[in-house]
Amino acid sequence: MSAYLQDIENFRQLLKERQTWNAINPEYAARMKAQNGFRTGLEIARYTASIMRKDMAEYDADPAAYTQSLGCWHGFIGQQKMISIKKHHGSTDKRYLYLSGWMIAALRSEFGPLPDQSMHEKTAVPALIEELYTFLRQADARELGHLFKSLDDARALGETAQAAAIENQIENFETHVVPIIADIDAGFGNEEATYLLAKKMIEAGACCIQIENQVSDAKQCGHQDGKVTVPHEDFLAKINAVRYAFLELGVEEGVIVARTDSLGAGLTQKLPVSREAGDLSAQYNSFLETTPVTSLDDLAEGEQVLKLNGELVKPTRLPNGLYKFRAGTGEQRVVLDCITSLQNGADLLWIETEKPHIGQIAGMVNEIRKAVPDAKLVYNNSPSFNWTLNFRQQVFDAWAEQGKDLSGYDRNSLMSAEYDVSELALEADQRIRSFQADAAREAGIFHHLITLPTYHTAALSTDNLAKGYFGEEGMLAYVQGVQRREIREGLACVKHQDMAGSNLGDDHKEYFCGEQALKASGKDNTMNQF
Repeated sequence: MSAYLQDIENFRQLLKERQTWNAINPEYAARMKAQNGFRTGLEIARYTASIMRKDMAEYDADPAAYTQSLGCWHGFIGQQKMISIKKHHGSTDKRYLYLSGWMIAALRSEFGPLPDQSMHEKTAVPALIEELYTFLRQADARELGHLFKSLDDARALGETAQAAAIENQIENFETHVVPIIADIDAGFGNEEATYLLAKKMIEAGACCIQIENQVSDAKQCGHQDGKVTVPHEDFLAKINAVRYAFLELGVEEGVIVARTDSLGAGLTQKLPVSREAGDLSAQYNSFLETTPVTSLDDLAEGEQVLKLNGELVKPTRLPNGLYKFRAGTGEQRVVLDCITSLQNGADLLWIETEKPHIGQIAGMVNEIRKAVPDAKLVYNNSPSFNWTLNFRQQVFDAWAEQGKDLSGYDRNSLMSAEYDVSELALEADQRIRSFQADAAREAGIFHHLITLPTYHTAALSTDNLAKGYFGEEGMLAYVQGVQRREIREGLACVKHQDMAGSNLGDDHKEYFCGEQALKASGKDNTMNQF
């Protein structure tokens, strides 16, 4: 017997024992139970953590089994994304959601649009996680509701085989609930603050928390200047704080992504205390920009002296008190950051780069894997990259090395539309198309995400509609550019009343009131036009 049919039988037996519950229909109760498969955020966190662990193991066995996500700034956006994935690809397998701190700052703060500098309310982070899962659970309830309606119709027509097939669909229903990789920025404060926020995020449903090694109160977007990193000991304390939060809440398989911004960060806030030569603090300090000290005359008032590699040196200190790293040490610092994080509790890495270059990423990952063979990345396929220009220049440079004739191209103007149908542009587009698969295979990338794609798609679609609707096209801009496409491309959202829950509400009214139910889905509902 299927779980659905077993639930009906269980409720039937229960109702026999509760004589005053005679108005309750056991099958309706079973349906409502099926439509609410997850009752708490912690249930979701445990379920999705197990999915991520399985996917990580499958990637280790075969790099072609990489995973993907898109950043979503609202529950509706996440819901529509997962509905679309099920419609077009048949399964949500290996597809996640990404929660971007950048988009929370830009779109969800009560202060209004903010830069990605951890100035937004930290409570907005768990609130968005809860919102996303509320919408995904509603997508489950809606789709199952349609299946239940089809089941009733098949039974009414005596279509036994069709009814059995629908019951099988119900029994093997695939949820829209998937893992969320959630951005906690630099932890929003000290280790205790990080722990408290991590708990709220996990309780809301997060199975995976991404944390970065920037200074919390000087945090910058990964693609802006002025980034300041913290010593390893400080960062590891926050990794520990997140792990304790997972363990306390019973999410033993929770995943931590350790992000390093060292590639683009040239500053550190403080110098860690080294206790012996070559220890972790000494390694961190070895990357500092310094000048030799041979006498007190080499020092100005208030300057500091360090003993590094047996010599006295003074670190370069800026007027704001920050210390500079030596130029050209970014990749070395990234490798040390990543090895240290993986050896001290992190599960996955995030290396924030300035361009999407597989060779650059692979060079760092190969060094990391000498110490941690199964090291793997979450990688930001960032909208901050000019993908067209980057890949056209990569092809240009590769062809130059091969001695190919490039007289028809100007490397500095390759973004120009005049090159769009050129051989070079077509080759670049093919490399962009295969970038994720190639990088998963060659550079250890387990998960590919775009941090803020839906920020851009919302702007682009709104611009297209506004251009026509407020221009000569008028209403045709909406009909032709939106509604007609929704109908012909099979978007469920064209029936917006149903998407917003009106049919679910009608079902419940019928359950609760029987024939007295005042339902919205009668013959005069304009949604019947679609």
